[in-house]
Amino acid sequence: MEKKIAKLVEYLKESNNLVFFGGAGVSTASNIPDFRSSDGLYSKKLNRQFSPEEAVSHTFLMRHPEEFYEFYKQNLIYPDAKPNACHEALVKLEKMGKLKAIVTQNIDGLHQAAGSRKVLELHGSVLRNYCEGCGKFFNAEYMLHAEGVPRCDACGGTIKPDVVLYEEGLDQQILTEAIHYIGQADVLIIGGTSLVVYPAAGLIDYYKGKKLVLINKTPTARDNVADLVVQGSIGEIFSAL
Repeated sequence: MEKKIAKLVEYLKESNNLVFFGGAGVSTASNIPDFRSSDGLYSKKLNRQFSPEEAVSHTFLMRHPEEFYEFYKQNLIYPDAKPNACHEALVKLEKMGKLKAIVTQNIDGLHQAAGSRKVLELHGSVLRNYCEGCGKFFNAEYMLHAEGVPRCDACGGTIKPDVVLYEEGLDQQILTEAIHYIGQADVLIIGGTSLVVYPAAGLIDYYKGKKLVLINKTPTARDNVADLVVQGSIGEIFSAL
């Protein structure tokens, strides 16, 4: 492990165009569960007729809106979560002029809370919620305290989280920007993601450099193409840097 950490430090020292691509594992040290680990969100037993994975789909929202919002409020919003060592290290790298962008699958807003400025949120954010009728903005606090299906206090319309659900497309502008930064990077660090959710996982294919780093607790399907694989908690690894 020490040799791998040293190699990663070497990459960081030499880089002036670093991009970080992160997943749910980045936020687990902030007490936000990931999705696919043994104690992740998808392993939950709901005693319902639907699975956690089904509950975050567009179809489920349309067919069972009350159940969707109940699940959403209980499992996807974490108002007390704070940035961890990984978030803080990325802020430092950005201030040093090395890190050019963070591309994240997370919807918790912790990168911005830590102070990162260039954050591309592929799957949106629970911190942004909009009325489908008039477009009025509502914060996460409003959603947490709304009963049943959240309604707009201006027009009575349904408030939808600015979160990309299964069956919904990614924001094309954000996707284009992410492809641009990844394609130009001299070092790409992918951390805390199993690289199984597409199209996000396919972004790795746009990297043309020779310093691809994969950091995850468990092996990923792309370990064989990486120049450096570090297995472990990304928070602990970034603390060691």
